[in-house]
Amino acid sequence: MTETSSSAQTADEGAAKRPAHEAVYQQLRAQILFGELAPGQAVTIQGLTAALDAGMTPVREAIRRLISDGALVFQGNRRVSVPQITPADVNELIFARKTIECELARLATVNISDDDIAELERIDTDLDRAISTGDVPGYLAQNYSFHTALYGHAAAPILTDLADRLWLRFGPSLRVVCGRFGTQSFPDRHKDILEALRRRDPEMAALAMERDVCQGMEQVSMGLAEGN
Repeated sequence: MTETSSSAQTADEGAAKRPAHEAVYQQLRAQILFGELAPGQAVTIQGLTAALDAGMTPVREAIRRLISDGALVFQGNRRVSVPQITPADVNELIFARKTIECELARLATVNISDDDIAELERIDTDLDRAISTGDVPGYLAQNYSFHTALYGHAAAPILTDLADRLWLRFGPSLRVVCGRFGTQSFPDRHKDILEALRRRDPEMAALAMERDVCQGMEQVSMGLAEGN
């Protein structure tokens, strides 16, 4: 058995061991996070049950959790939708992301190992490839992977959870803007973050993260404005 097939089998076995409601939650969450469900798109519980090939009870539980996360809003008549963000929402997201994610970068810099940095560099290489080829799904997945992998070294579970919830709020709009203007329209400050990590400089890492957050969210804001 090859390494790739072995890894795939392990992943499949891990997914199979999850409770049904958790598997459905993670699947629906990923569809929202990476913009497979567009902002404003309404779906029904029955429609999701069919699309996810799942039972009504796990789908209802997943929807309940995602409404609590702020990733879905209840529309009535058994419909839910992905919320649309406004310019005011973007301003709040910038403030919240700067406050939380810069601190996570600062904390991670203290804890991270050389091997951890090498893994982030690998993710960033995959991200660069997605940007250069215009691979929107790949860009979204690798960008998210870079940030979550970094924040995982902060040893700050409350802040990490808050950051993850914020990504659910703007992820669908990021997909829309990437699809409209292409991956190359988004700046990538990850090289600056990696340099700060190699130097073990927490303040440099926090500043690089602030620039990454602000430039990315400003692109989202401009893209949404042009789309109206």
